[in-house]
Amino acid sequence: MTDDLREQVHAAARRARVAADELVLATRERKDAALLGMASALRARANEVLEANAEDVEAGRAGGTPENILDRLTLTEARIEGVAAGLETVAGLADPVGEVLRGSNLPNGLELRQVRVPMGVVGMIYEARPNVTVDAAGLALKSGNAALLRGSSSAEHSNTALVAVLRDALESTGLPADAVQLLPSHDRASVTHLITARGLVDLVIPRGGSGLINAVVQQATVPAIETGVGNCHVYVDAAADLDSAERIVLNSKTRRTSVCNAAESLLVHADVAAEFVPRITAALQAAGVTVHGGEGFAGEGVVPAADEDWDTEYLSMDIAARVVGSLDEAVAHIAAHGSGHTEAIVTDDVRAARLFTKRVDAAAVMVNASTAFTDGGEFGMGAEIGISTQKLHARGPMGLAELTSSKWLVWGEGHVRPSA
Repeated sequence: MTDDLREQVHAAARRARVAADELVLATRERKDAALLGMASALRARANEVLEANAEDVEAGRAGGTPENILDRLTLTEARIEGVAAGLETVAGLADPVGEVLRGSNLPNGLELRQVRVPMGVVGMIYEARPNVTVDAAGLALKSGNAALLRGSSSAEHSNTALVAVLRDALESTGLPADAVQLLPSHDRASVTHLITARGLVDLVIPRGGSGLINAVVQQATVPAIETGVGNCHVYVDAAADLDSAERIVLNSKTRRTSVCNAAESLLVHADVAAEFVPRITAALQAAGVTVHGGEGFAGEGVVPAADEDWDTEYLSMDIAARVVGSLDEAVAHIAAHGSGHTEAIVTDDVRAARLFTKRVDAAAVMVNASTAFTDGGEFGMGAEIGISTQKLHARGPMGLAELTSSKWLVWGEGHVRPSA
């Protein structure tokens, strides 16, 4: 069975390579027409997708899946409209392929140009969220890549329906259907076969919980981009406007708890703690959030924080909170417990803001803004294929440019290099 599954995954990768070779030659007009066709097809066949999704949600609920995970799994008419609109936004973005990154004319007459090129075959491994199926397919197509999608078994019906719609749309616009393929999801070995298909797959991107991400990064022989677990902090500085701070903390925590840009920890400067701690504790509790209180946070309904709370990505209506004595202490806490995803400061002190942005090591640093803004759509990318917390090649929300590599084009006129 394992050998059969390996061959199934590898055969899909070989078909993807053929499709990728065709996409290299596709003009922006052809790719954009396909993206618009995919968006139209999703709207036209929304009921088909919603029926498939209902099967997954029902099975998940019957199996005791937590509500925050069910929220990630659930599609609605509005969410389908959102991903369709995302495809249209991607179609409207500049094509990164062929963009000249740098170049020069050498004294010897050689013309040098470094240009963006597609990665080739990109494997995407993700959990629960079927909207990722559409986002990944659309971004891969626009950047000239073929996508191998390995979703979770919990979203099998949803992903199957979505990929069927996308493949039909590709064919109807004259591009290869194999530019988007769904891999088997019932056997974890399909992940292993994908991430070790060196020579067949050019890049793998895991998107999900820490267990999935760590397993892929540690076991892959194919180059992998580490996307982020989001232990995000909001630090309320001594010079914060407390009305603004309350809005930002509540939005960062409660807007949508199941996403990686949700705040999981709150740090409050001691100078404003007497006023702000009881205020924000009451506001969070009124919103249904359980406060896990450390130093300076106590009272009715507050759960004493354990050591592990500071390192926990709750993805639920929980937040760890403590008082710090200074900006330095806040930065040190974030360095010890943050995941390098998104960190926020609320302050009217420009100097404090600048120090925070320089010293905090994260893919995104917010000043007087919610952590919820770390998102490819909010950053004008149309959609994102993930949020990278590594430091090589791509960092932060990954859009079209992050799905390309580069090559050097060297033009000469019979040039030869002199002997040493």
